[in-house]
Amino acid sequence: MRLVMEHSLKQNPETPKLDKTEPNTPRSTPTVSAVLSDGRLVEMLFDPVAQQTRFAVWHNDTWRFAPTIDTPTGERLVPYSARNNLVRKEVVLFPSEPAEYGSEEDLVGEIQRFIHRYVDVSPRFERIASYYVLFSWLYDDFAELPYLRLRGDYGSGKTRFLLTVGSLCYKPIFASGATSTSAIFRMLDSFGGTLIIDEGDFRYSDEKSDLIKIFNNGNQKGLPVIKTEMSGTK
Repeated sequence: MRLVMEHSLKQNPETPKLDKTEPNTPRSTPTVSAVLSDGRLVEMLFDPVAQQTRFAVWHNDTWRFAPTIDTPTGERLVPYSARNNLVRKEVVLFPSEPAEYGSEEDLVGEIQRFIHRYVDVSPRFERIASYYVLFSWLYDDFAELPYLRLRGDYGSGKTRFLLTVGSLCYKPIFASGATSTSAIFRMLDSFGGTLIIDEGDFRYSDEKSDLIKIFNNGNQKGLPVIKTEMSGTK
């Protein structure tokens, strides 16, 4: 939110008027990821040590860091601030830097070992979860997607699994029963990514019906959930 403070000048015939327009200044747009028309892939990064956000840009089989990105249409993409509460409090997770992973087999094995270290599930479900992590990074290439759902008794480790596997998924958004569905809508609209949610927390909540609408429409392209938003002019 920008706070704009205007100073009024009393004009007279001898007082020159100040021209404050800057036609060559690109319009800044907060962005977390983008595919540009010239083939560049843009992903927002967050360094929790330096408390800094920036972009990783992949183009022509190489990557670089960039504080902002100017698009061919004259728009300037800027990362969300590191002081943003959702970023700073790790409600939404972002990678800190790109790195080579070797082969796809090596990557799947590393993911599977990470899951195995922190949760105890069957070997089959462990492998399914590993591939689901990879799938979350490519979800926008598919018209439909499945949900990965956990069912179990109290104390069986469902939350630990959600935190472990969810932290590896693409731009995970962690939400609990204390989160309103309006906030979930806003986060998904702003950040996209993977919604990690404890559905059981909503079992006796008035928010459950709205949450089901997200689930019913959130797994297929072309079926958006449309909401009315109150503006300053009503």
